Amino acid sequence: MTLEPIRPGLTLRAMVPNAITAAALCAGLTGIRFGITHDFEKAVQAIVLAGILDGLDGRVARLLKAQSRFGAELDSLADNVSFGVAPALVLFLWSLQDLPRVGWFAALAYAIACALRLARYNARIDMADEPRKTAGFLTGVPAPVGAGLAFLPLYLFFVTENPLFRDPVLVGVWLVAMAFLMISNVATLSWGKLRPRKQVRIEVIALFGLVAAGLLVEPWWTLIAICAVYLAMLPVAMVLYARIRRQRAAAEAQPAA
Repeated sequence: MTLEPIRPGLTLRAMVPNAITAAALCAGLTGIRFGITHDFEKAVQAIVLAGILDGLDGRVARLLKAQSRFGAELDSLADNVSFGVAPALVLFLWSLQDLPRVGWFAALAYAIACALRLARYNARIDMADEPRKTAGFLTGVPAPVGAGLAFLPLYLFFVTENPLFRDPVLVGVWLVAMAFLMISNVATLSWGKLRPRKQVRIEVIALFGLVAAGLLVEPWWTLIAICAVYLAMLPVAMVLYARIRRQRAAAEAQPAA
């Protein structure tokens, strides 16, 4: 009688990034719960926390060398709930329900666009030669960023209490615009593309520290500023990618000539 070798179970190192992803999913679901009880500040804070955790899980996985297909699929499923379903429901309960038919379609458009964006990302995850990926760009606005941008009317309402920012028509148009940005082919900057020069790296570290402090002291103004900077960088990313495309076309034309 021969004994079968004992197969090792899932190591703690491999569980850590998946546990962070599960925590991000729980934060997104908790944001829905706060939205249902009309505690919209806590709802936004929970979804922002989900975004922070989502930014950590992939980096922790690479640091621990614990990347897996299971983790990638779990991350996409969690992103669909936290940054697709949750923002759509919170914004519907906050503003869009005043125009229930049109507002609900705007919320659906955003949620569906987020799911389509994540499906497209999964379909291209193994494509090393994807043009924007090889150039250090992303295709469309990432789901966590899209959720943060979708909440911009909420941030503005929190700091100004101006009922204009709660107008369902304005919120619906803005939400549909963010949905379009997520599924568009617009080239956007990725973290890998942002490489500050050696002369300003200390200043960049200090800036990140100030942003972290701002999120604790003045979270809504800080989030407004982050959204404004990101939106301003969209045309910059398009110009940079167009330049890279021209350089590649010129390099391919030289051997033919």
